[in-house]
Amino acid sequence: MRIFSGIKPTGDSTLGNYSGGFRQYAATQEQGDATFCIVDLHAITVEYDPADLRERTLDLFAMLIATGLDPDRTTVFAQSHVTAHAEASWLLSAVAGYGQLGRMTQFKEKGREQEHVASALFNYPVLMAGDILLYQTDIVPIGDDQRQHLELTRDIAERFNGRYGEVFTVPEGVYPEVGARIMSLQDPSAKMGKTGSSDQGTVRMLDSPEAILKKFKTAVTDSGREVRRADDKPGISNLIDIMSVATGSTPAAVESEYVDAGYGAFKLAVGEAVVALLEPIRLRYTELRTDEGELLRLLAGGADRARATSAPTLERMYEAMGFARL
Repeated sequence: MRIFSGIKPTGDSTLGNYSGGFRQYAATQEQGDATFCIVDLHAITVEYDPADLRERTLDLFAMLIATGLDPDRTTVFAQSHVTAHAEASWLLSAVAGYGQLGRMTQFKEKGREQEHVASALFNYPVLMAGDILLYQTDIVPIGDDQRQHLELTRDIAERFNGRYGEVFTVPEGVYPEVGARIMSLQDPSAKMGKTGSSDQGTVRMLDSPEAILKKFKTAVTDSGREVRRADDKPGISNLIDIMSVATGSTPAAVESEYVDAGYGAFKLAVGEAVVALLEPIRLRYTELRTDEGELLRLLAGGADRARATSAPTLERMYEAMGFARL
């Protein structure tokens, strides 16, 4: 079974990224032939600082290793190091529908935030489709916020196969049963994201234990005192999901243990569990990030493996579409 997923090197990695991405990556690498991509080409679809991009790429690579990916047995690489991704995106743009791209929720939301809306932002999902399809991917471990993009990838694969012959595997998404979308501690209606979230509502992977505890102590909860998930209790439901992610317990088990604890005691317990989860990761990341030469060496090895895996699919795409190949 082939596994692929990607993550952008933008902003500081958060607990939401861990819940919806990093922990899935580490778990699914045990299930088959896994490839994980730092999608730096996606990072330029909105305004960005060029000087920051390189550092963010290495930051993210170190975080991927610190959270459990093993670059000696799993392919981990930077997207821009494998030119097949840009080529596949252009070829797939011939079958991607303009109307579909215009309906992408993320394009509409991010477009409203930009003074200048780049065409790259509009075409972002086609590049993502190429990322996935190049590796004949069976499953994509992914956060809930990317569900619409994966469905578009499936549509593009099926349309290409129908028009040019069977070239691509049509991938399936794998979403966390719990914690697919971790919400802000200060606004439970908003996702805890790398950007756009309040500092106090966002738990970052490299936050100190003291900062993490402070954020949970001030987390927004709901009316009443009972620790129980409910539609009218988005704040406490979010904390239950976070506790489940941090401890590996089911939400039902968390409810059973803390139902009579009261919100204050529960918030403190969740904060302590998150500290216990993230502190070893933070220490490992710090160790890895100090050796930039080793990170670049490992990235180069990952790129070599990714080129070898993606090349046959790219060649099949060119041949199926009728290009005169040398």
